[in-house]
Amino acid sequence: MQKVYANADEALDGLLKEGMLIAAGGFGLCGIPELLIDAIVKSGVRNLTVASNNCGVDGFGLGKLLDTKQISKMMSSYVGENAEFMRQYLSGELELEFNPQGTLAERMRAGGAGIPGFYTKTGVGTQIAEGKEVKSFDGEDYILERGIFADLSIVKAWKADDTGNLVFRKTARNFNPPAAMCGRVCVAEVEEIVPRGSLDPDLIHLPGIYVHRIVQGQHEKRIEQRTTRKKETA
Repeated sequence: MQKVYANADEALDGLLKEGMLIAAGGFGLCGIPELLIDAIVKSGVRNLTVASNNCGVDGFGLGKLLDTKQISKMMSSYVGENAEFMRQYLSGELELEFNPQGTLAERMRAGGAGIPGFYTKTGVGTQIAEGKEVKSFDGEDYILERGIFADLSIVKAWKADDTGNLVFRKTARNFNPPAAMCGRVCVAEVEEIVPRGSLDPDLIHLPGIYVHRIVQGQHEKRIEQRTTRKKETA
């Protein structure tokens, strides 16, 4: 199966449709599939539901899809760095399904493992539990959370071979593997495609069976929150 595509537009060809659910990897601006996001913006597809830790920042990452109003609903755990997100949510233009961060990651992982739901203590007795089934185990209450089964996963990796085995770099490893797992089709953009057999099997973070298409490209490495120390004076 040929998995390597020439560019992001080709890698997404035939996969996008109105009203679909997309799982997007990344954490803040770390490990985000920016090339694939740009291709989705270019496609003009609308009414998207996106499951991702957050929604980028104004004008970058998933924030670009907010600017074009292609996203109608976000399933997120953190939304604090995007003023346009706040504006659309408060004005009723954008629906938000808020998740505790670990719950969102587990919902993605569960979907990838074929698990339709699981019980967790996280969120019991809060707004997170409203409308959800509550069950007691050993005298403790747990709420039912549903696994996420996305129509498409878009992720960003450091290295890949042509069979789709992926290696993520540092913090980019957190949400990308579960996001990749839960999609019926997974498209990965990578910084480098290496020869088959050159990756140490013990260091592969996501096996190629989860990955259907790969594109290599150049990426902008932004710093989300730049913190510097004041220059000391004598």
